[in-house]
Amino acid sequence: MPCRPRRHGRRTKRSSGARRNRRQAGTARSGQNCAQQHPSNHGEVKVADRQPPPLRTTNDIELRLGADLAQLPIVRSVVATIATRADFDLDAIADLRLAVDEACSTLITRAVPGSTMRCLFTVTGDELRFTGTVHSASADSPSTKSFGWRVLTTLTDSVEAHVTGDGQLGHQVDIELAKRRVVVDAPGAGA
Repeated sequence: MPCRPRRHGRRTKRSSGARRNRRQAGTARSGQNCAQQHPSNHGEVKVADRQPPPLRTTNDIELRLGADLAQLPIVRSVVATIATRADFDLDAIADLRLAVDEACSTLITRAVPGSTMRCLFTVTGDELRFTGTVHSASADSPSTKSFGWRVLTTLTDSVEAHVTGDGQLGHQVDIELAKRRVVVDAPGAGA
């Protein structure tokens, strides 16, 4: 799409010679601007060869959101992104999404209505650790005999639940789980 010279302000009565000179000057200027605004690349798309920076040896990512089941898609997306960046395979990423979803669901059902859920993700070496925390009116720990707990123990390398008294806020319920990345040695690598 060709660029046209822009006209700003009100139009005033000028002689035809002044208008012609102004039009020619405006076209020359706008031609330069047009080239700057719309560089011609003839349909070529340039892709930068930059990769996102690798995760450091230890990274903590904290997420605070309302203790509401409607927030679960956000937590699942965050853990999947972190696991992808930490070079987990697709099966491990799917396991982490399900495990974190189950842990958060368990916590949300115990949370005081209108409270906040805290999710802490830590990547250390080949391990991704998730800790979810809510405030609860009940001092009961999540049942280790429930189907949800069996899901957690099947999908992760370790899982623990803790309940601590928290003064006037009731009790703090934590679920901590960890999943290790599978490291495959290349065949023929030196031993």
